[in-house]
Order: sequence, then C-alpha cells, then structure tokens
Amino acid sequence: MHRRTALSVSAVALLAAAPLLTACGSDAHPGAAAVVGGQRIEVSSLQAQVEDVRAAQQASPQSAQLIKETGDLSRRKLHSLIFDRVVDKVAAENGVTASRGEIQKARGDFARQSGGEQQMAAVLLQQQGVAPDQIDDVARRAVLMNKIAEKLGATDSPEGQKKLTEAFGRASKALRIDVNPRFGSWDDEKIQLAAYNAPWVRQISKAPEQNL
Repeated sequence: MHRRTALSVSAVALLAAAPLLTACGSDAHPGAAAVVGGQRIEVSSLQAQVEDVRAAQQASPQSAQLIKETGDLSRRKLHSLIFDRVVDKVAAENGVTASRGEIQKARGDFARQSGGEQQMAAVLLQQQGVAPDQIDDVARRAVLMNKIAEKLGATDSPEGQKKLTEAFGRASKALRIDVNPRFGSWDDEKIQLAAYNAPWVRQISKAPEQNL
C-alpha cells in the first residue's frame, strides 16, 4: 500500500488588491525584489506574474471579488518565486527531479480532483491567485515536494514532519535570501515572507487529510 507522505499533490496544488509594482529596488540590489543564492528575482519578473493573474481575474465575471480577495498578491507571488528556489535546492540535494511527464500527470490529477481543467483553473485563480499559465509551476512544485517528502521519509508523524522542516530550513539559510524591504523580509525558520502567511507552512506542520 502506498505510504502517505506529508504533502499530497492535491494539498500542494491548493497552497499559493496590492497596487501593481513599480521598478524601484532596494539600495543594495536596485531593481531586485529579492536575491536568492546570489541570483536575482527582478521586480519586473514579479510584476509580470502579478499582471498575469490580474488579467485572468479581470476576465472573470467575479473580477472585483477575486481582486479584493488577493490584496497581498505581490507578496504571495514573491513568496512563491523564492520558495520554488528553496524547493529546487532541497530537490537537488536529494537527487530529486520532476520530468515533463510527471508534471503533466500531476496537472491531470488536479483537474480530475477539481472536476475538469476549467474548474481547476477557476479554483486556483480564486483561492490561490494562480493564473492559468502558472498551473504547471504549481504541478512541478507538487511533484518535487512529494518526492522530497518520500525521499526523506517525511510521513505525517512528528519525526517525519521534523525532517521536512529541518531540510527546508537548512536550504533556506544556505541560500542567504535577501528580500527588498518593501516586500518584507524572509524568515528562514518559517520558510516564508515574514509579511505573508503562507498556507503551505501550516500543511508542513499538520499533514493534510487527502493523498493520491
């Protein structure tokens, strides 16, 4: 029987109205929203993610409500961009990869759980501020997170959860994450932007009920 890991594909899929960003950065890193492992996350890249979601929201009949419910969108997106790099580091350290086929399978699983591709896209846009062309990123993250959890033996036991949080905490510290103060600061222990309460953090500390 398949052992339940700490993070299910469906849980990770449902992880992740601020003004649109301007192109100024911190004094130390002009134009950067954050620097992770010496690599910049440009404000322009963050801006593009925000605009992508806003465009999808504005095309919805519930546009006003969607925009209102994602008022922290810039921080939400920056958190995701930084967290994905932490995931990549932990994955590399554990020899874990996500193939195109695995990503598409995970996306298909999301769609079936949601009642179809269109419904999945609507749910992710409404609940997590994920634009349709960002869904593959969510699926990739889910694949890597599940593989990492399995590799570390991170089941829903307290010991398993501790292994997972410790691995991500070490990777986060090693990357020396420097966030532009306008977006807050990065918390290595909680593995999130200090100004943004990321849903997945609660999922790490408490195992989800569902699993594929």
